[in-house]
Amino acid sequence: MAEQNVQQDVVVDKGQASWSDLIKLEDYWAIWLGFAILIIGLIIYLPNEPKNLRATIAASNAIMQAESNIAPFKTIEYYKAADAKGIKATSSPFAKTIKKFQSKPHGWSTNVLDAFFMDNARANAKKVKATAKYEKAKKAADESLAAATIAQTAAGEANYSNAELNQKASDAISDWRNKKFAASKAKKKTKVKAYNQLTWLIMLCIAVGAFFAIGRAAMGYSPAKFFIGFIFVFAIATLAYVAAQQSTMKGLGIGYAAWAILFGLLISNTIGTPKWVMPAVQTEYFIKTGLVLLGAEVLFSKIVAIGIPGIFVAWVVTPVVLISTFIFGQKIVKMPSKTLNIVISADMSVCGVSAAIATAAACRAKKEELTLSVGLSLVFTSIMMIVMPAFIKAVEMPYILGGAWMGGTIDATGAVAAAGAFLSQKALYVAATIKMIQNVLIGVTAFGVAIYWCTRVDCTPGRTVNAWEIWYRFPKFVLGFLAASVLFSWIYGSMGADVGFAMIDHGVIRGFSKAFRGWFFCLAFVSIGLATNFRELGHYFKGGKPLILYVCGQSFNLILTLTMAYLMFYVVFPEITANI
Repeated sequence: MAEQNVQQDVVVDKGQASWSDLIKLEDYWAIWLGFAILIIGLIIYLPNEPKNLRATIAASNAIMQAESNIAPFKTIEYYKAADAKGIKATSSPFAKTIKKFQSKPHGWSTNVLDAFFMDNARANAKKVKATAKYEKAKKAADESLAAATIAQTAAGEANYSNAELNQKASDAISDWRNKKFAASKAKKKTKVKAYNQLTWLIMLCIAVGAFFAIGRAAMGYSPAKFFIGFIFVFAIATLAYVAAQQSTMKGLGIGYAAWAILFGLLISNTIGTPKWVMPAVQTEYFIKTGLVLLGAEVLFSKIVAIGIPGIFVAWVVTPVVLISTFIFGQKIVKMPSKTLNIVISADMSVCGVSAAIATAAACRAKKEELTLSVGLSLVFTSIMMIVMPAFIKAVEMPYILGGAWMGGTIDATGAVAAAGAFLSQKALYVAATIKMIQNVLIGVTAFGVAIYWCTRVDCTPGRTVNAWEIWYRFPKFVLGFLAASVLFSWIYGSMGADVGFAMIDHGVIRGFSKAFRGWFFCLAFVSIGLATNFRELGHYFKGGKPLILYVCGQSFNLILTLTMAYLMFYVVFPEITANI
């Protein structure tokens, strides 16, 4: 059995491998628990395919194919057919019940109780207000559709041979799509109903607490002590979601991760984290399980869909920035801690917190180093997700280029999606897809760092490092991440893109595992805060070196990513860009 590392401030364990590790070590339990959720999701959704799903998809695809043969741009009829086949398993009644169980607190503006409760009177008042806005948005969308129809008809009368008319039609249709999207968002707000989320949150707390307690018991810890402390951690996580759901904070892009860490830090650095809570302060346990679930969201079909340009932006730029930033930190900035240097470099260049956790495990960084890296990431993510879309609009950068740029540079997947949505649907698609492609590098980065640290950093003179030492060092939960990605990519591919979209992407993932992943990440961020003392972080900020490293590395990342995105999407593969 693996021996527990005597250094309690280090991110991972160390020891000799044995079969008992499969039920004794945290990394393996992250895999078992993650796959338990994924398997339950498959069992729930796969037998419950929406009615006429395949027939609707077949009919829509036939129309889309016919329209593609008629015009050199995507016509109104093409988009209407595409919308018609957008059936989602999450629209099923049972899926809506699951959503209630998993849901975070609701959005609110001035009355914090709206996060938990809303009676019929207030719901109806909100509905009336939302309906007025929806009708206005719908009118704008209808007018835009009429204009697009006129433009498309003019292009058709010229047999689609007039480039100017074709461009006008394409632009008009694009405008209609954006306004239709805005109307769809407005329509969702008209469906507000009375709710009591507090009851569901209590049930979720009990279920998730018991779920994680199983693993803690198998690892030799007291499940009762864990569960008691977990109630406190879950309560803080809920408050973090409440703060993030406030309308102003939401608009500023200050998400649950920042609030979770902040609330945890306030407690740990004022009154101190209660001793009875500490058994549930399990940062790695929560986030590793969440990362296994994230693997199911990294679908190879999405990588293929955007093609070689996206792969170049994500898989060529990222390792160059990672290695360059690490070397810069050692040679120029003179970072005193190599582990802090590599964790910041991975956090900034790969995909934020997820990469930081995997890298910290691979190089055995101290927990306060991980906390510092995550803090830097969250601050700059909040800034970039607001500033970058504004800059892209100000300089009139093509939105596809802007989406690719943001997808390769903004750390968090959620922030990338939010930033892309500020621009357009195409920008959102490109940004989110590139970030997904980049997420694949989590496992590759962890493996590479494990090898480098074993052979170059921690290797003493005269000592030979064998494959087993690298295996001990390698964070095993990454295997779960990769396995989930391969499995769900295979299932998705075997179903076909359209059915996979409905049953996997908008079924098992968005209707089940993704919500749990969000909660697990939030619990991890709360744990980071509760386990961190500012006095332990102070010496890392001497000379401002971590900040200098992050700013310089991110600046290089911004320049290189933009250059690569422009070359790939507009110089080398413009035909792929034209079909997005």
